[in-house]
Amino acid sequence: MSLNKSRGNMYSWTTHTWNPIRGKCPHGCTYCFMRDRKVGPLRLEKKALLDLLGFGRTIFVGSSTDMWAEAVPMQWIRQVQDKCSEHNNTYIFQTKNPRRFWDPEMSSSVDLSRYFPRYTILGTTLESNREYGQSGKGPPAWARSAAFENEHLDAFKKMVSIEPVMAFDLDVFLKWLRAIKPAFVSIGADSKGHKLPEPKPEELDMLVVALREFTEVKLKENLARIMLKNYTPRV
Repeated sequence: MSLNKSRGNMYSWTTHTWNPIRGKCPHGCTYCFMRDRKVGPLRLEKKALLDLLGFGRTIFVGSSTDMWAEAVPMQWIRQVQDKCSEHNNTYIFQTKNPRRFWDPEMSSSVDLSRYFPRYTILGTTLESNREYGQSGKGPPAWARSAAFENEHLDAFKKMVSIEPVMAFDLDVFLKWLRAIKPAFVSIGADSKGHKLPEPKPEELDMLVVALREFTEVKLKENLARIMLKNYTPRV
């Protein structure tokens, strides 16, 4: 069964994860927790489409590989979406390739709600506005941000994951995030010792304060590691 209860460093506000599309993620981000695991080739697990997803849950779909990567056939994605639509849950679809949320081959008049479940949260990852080469073969941050602003997606609840948070340019980063109009932003730190370029505690504080002027901010517990012992952020 591919449906599992959320645990570990997963989002505290989700109840389950579901991974019907599995295998080596095409993006290959250097900090990914799945990077060194033996997961086999990219594939759609047909048996997973028989899982009972229940109801009233909040399910992160595709937590172990990016199911929206260019290498994933759209036919697989549509089968996963159809399965989700059969069960009355809230589904989180998060990707580093948000351009694929809306198929460029579609007519501009196509209603995306015919493909996504009724209760859908769309998410993308923006670790910073800068490029550090940590996101592997995924689209650069500026491309993710621009694609996620697209008017095709305005009908859905959107979230941005700033994890692992890396050093940023505050004004530029905030401009991007405002344009996306997220319902909330989740911020977390690197928890696997990858020695990433992290922001100073004061910089992180300024980001959180500014974000709270226009959206909800969810902070993960692993942020405590990058805070000074004698520094209490205004979060």
